[in-house]
Amino acid sequence: MSSSPLKVGFIIGSVRSGRFADTVAGWVVSQARRRDDIQVEVIDLSEPALVEELKLSLDAAEGPEKAPRLARRIARQEAYVVITPEYNHGYPASLKLAIDYVYSEWRAKPISFVSYGGIAGGQRAVEQLRQVFAEMHAVTLRDTVSFHNAWEQFTDEGSPLDTKNVTKAATVMFDQLTWWGWTLREGRATRPYAV
Repeated sequence: MSSSPLKVGFIIGSVRSGRFADTVAGWVVSQARRRDDIQVEVIDLSEPALVEELKLSLDAAEGPEKAPRLARRIARQEAYVVITPEYNHGYPASLKLAIDYVYSEWRAKPISFVSYGGIAGGQRAVEQLRQVFAEMHAVTLRDTVSFHNAWEQFTDEGSPLDTKNVTKAATVMFDQLTWWGWTLREGRATRPYAV
C-alpha cells in the first residue's frame, strides 16, 4: 500500500436547480470519507466561482487559460470520481465544458464514475464520457456505481434503500481507483507521462 492517501476529486457534473446530484454525491462522498486511503475534495461545478469561470471561458478565444481555478483544482488531484446524471441519453453540457477547458491535468490519472438517471441508471452518459476521457489520456475504470430510477432508490434522509449492494459496488470501485491511483502516481514520478 502507498504511504499516503490518494487525493481524489469528486466532480459533481450537474448544475441544474433542484438537481438530484446532491443526494447521490452526498452518499458516495460519505462512503469515501470512511476510508483512510482516500483524501476527498469535492469539485461542484455549480459553485458560483466555477460557474463564472466557465462562462468566461466560453467567451474567450484563449479557452482553458480562462479557467485557472478549475485547472488548479483538477491538477492537484491524483484520481477522480465523476458523478453524472443522464440527460437525454447523454451527460450534462456543464460537465463537457469543464472537461474540455482542462486538458493536461487529466493525463495519466484514473477516473471512476457514479451515475444516476432513469431506467439506464446513467450508463449511457458514462459510455460517452469514457470516449471523451480517452482523448484526454485519462484511464477510465470498468466498475461503476449506478442508480436506476434514482429518485426511487433513496430515503428522504439521503441513504440508498439497497445499502448492501450499492455499498459493495462502491467498495469495489474505490479499491480499483486506489490501486490505479497509486500505480499511476508511481509511474508519473518514475517516468513523466509525455504525449
